[in-house]
Amino acid sequence: MKALLKKTNRYGDMKLVEIEEPITEDDQIKIKVAYSGICGSDIHSYKGEYNNLRPPVVLGHEFSGIVVQVGKDVKGIGIGDKVTSETTFHICGDCAYCISRDYNLCSKRKGLGTQVNGSFAEYVIARKESVHILPDNVDLLSASITEPLACAAHAVLEKTNVELGDIVLVCGPGPIGLLTSQIVKARGGYVILSGLTNDKKRLKVADELGIDRTVNIEKEDLESIVRSLTNGYGVDKIFECSGSVNALDTGISLIRKKGEIIQVGIFAKPYNKIELEEIIQKEICYSGCRSQKPSSWELALYLMRTGKVNTKAIISNVYDLDDWKEAFEKVISGEGLKVVLKV
Repeated sequence: MKALLKKTNRYGDMKLVEIEEPITEDDQIKIKVAYSGICGSDIHSYKGEYNNLRPPVVLGHEFSGIVVQVGKDVKGIGIGDKVTSETTFHICGDCAYCISRDYNLCSKRKGLGTQVNGSFAEYVIARKESVHILPDNVDLLSASITEPLACAAHAVLEKTNVELGDIVLVCGPGPIGLLTSQIVKARGGYVILSGLTNDKKRLKVADELGIDRTVNIEKEDLESIVRSLTNGYGVDKIFECSGSVNALDTGISLIRKKGEIIQVGIFAKPYNKIELEEIIQKEICYSGCRSQKPSSWELALYLMRTGKVNTKAIISNVYDLDDWKEAFEKVISGEGLKVVLKV
């Protein structure tokens, strides 16, 4: 079968190759991949910047497809079912985090597309516990974005509690920022989504999705806008989805006392200077948010089934797997919002 193989940790060194089709074990499911989204972590892997990568490995972990084979221990899922899958492939099953189903925190976890062959291929193997049958009204292209939606759902619905009338700042109009904004809206929050001049097309998508206020911080005064909307108090919550230290520091200055900041974006460096004094003096709750867990996927599928979130709206380009180089360049250049490979 065709597969996009990351051969080593060097920059690039990735090639579309022919490898053997994977073999399904008793508790596994074989899926014929329909669509697979390119994640920011795939770009980091391509550049050799992702420490958790274990090459040689087939990249890709955001995907949808059709079941073509099931192991003898699999119940409730059959050949022909339209599905998506969590990224978790292996866990220890014994640690406190596995017991609480916080698989994203298991230190022995192995994920699709990083330590185990992923979805940039004609077929992918998933463990039975990770596979979800799609709602009837969710098409395969939309479902290829379930994983980033689950990450956003984990941030908005599990790491905090957005309440009706909350004024929320979302930093960064990338795929995660746009999905996060939609979920906050669905919870009854008022969303201010901030970006840069280079994000013009992304901010336009946000406007089309009905996001309350989009702000180009290079042309508008974000602080004045926030103060006017909050009677000078500052926003109730912030979801930092850009991975920018400057965005975080700006957010710290714009959040109200006793407000909450959820850090979703990944910083380029592990150590950064941030405004700690204000976190203390304003009694800000600053929380990290890593990936997603099984309950996040149930929430994501519910959000798509009920039409509360439109995942297809953030897909800017669809490329054939053979054209993966052009697709990756589209993402690296920043021209593509959410780029998906059609397998």
